[in-house]
Amino acid sequence: MTWKKYLTDYNEGLGVVYERFVLNDFLEELAQKYPFETVLEAPLFGMAGVSGINSYWLAKMGKQVTLVDDDAFRLDGVKRIWGELETPATFLHHTDWAHLPFEDNSFDMVWEWAGLWYLPDAEALLKELVRVSKNLVFVAMPNNIQVGYQLRKYVIDRDFFDTVDERWVNMRRIKRTLAETGVRFVDEGVLDVPPWPDTVMPAADVLKRLGIKSKKLESQFTGEGWTWSTMDYYLGKQPDLYERVMKYAWLDHAPIPWQIKTIWAHHRYVVGVVK
Repeated sequence: MTWKKYLTDYNEGLGVVYERFVLNDFLEELAQKYPFETVLEAPLFGMAGVSGINSYWLAKMGKQVTLVDDDAFRLDGVKRIWGELETPATFLHHTDWAHLPFEDNSFDMVWEWAGLWYLPDAEALLKELVRVSKNLVFVAMPNNIQVGYQLRKYVIDRDFFDTVDERWVNMRRIKRTLAETGVRFVDEGVLDVPPWPDTVMPAADVLKRLGIKSKKLESQFTGEGWTWSTMDYYLGKQPDLYERVMKYAWLDHAPIPWQIKTIWAHHRYVVGVVK
């Protein structure tokens, strides 16, 4: 399992670091538009790279963050990582996603990022997220229309799709499930639209799986200088990383309808409020 590697190896790759920075900016905007103080992220996994740090930026902003994971080993690793970041949060090991151990209306904002298709009953989890939220619900999943998704599914990583429930990349299905619980939608769109396809693996590995053997080309994605670590940025070791990475965000920031960006966007999202 690659997530075990990233509990100690913080070199996530350019694509993951970009994804995190775009997400952080979005979370900041969300907090400004719909002020909240208490946050639940469940599950804490879904994004590639270092597990459990999706909500770090919210905690850094002073929000009270609770993280839930069904794997005790991973959760211990996440606790250690947050210890390195010297940032408080609440960590909970819980395996029944259909019944979260919280009272109704316990959190101002609940969210999950790209984790639904790993769950045995994603529909039940969505309903639970609504139940424990007193205001905001934010859900994002990989965009199955995007070119890199199709490349991964049919060419370079076909076995992966035997391990997930692809029904939950369908945003219409997610919205329908949330609407049935009484959620009113206030925003939807796309996030993470860099100028490269989303293959969820290092570029050098993509070349190998495509059978492309070129030392010159491989050298563009490996070796000295090809280290991309969100943790290094958070820990002050690479203070210029945000500027280096976000120079690629011209399409994310382009003032065009999000529907047009969908063909290239890596994720789709929806934000709702509990009625």
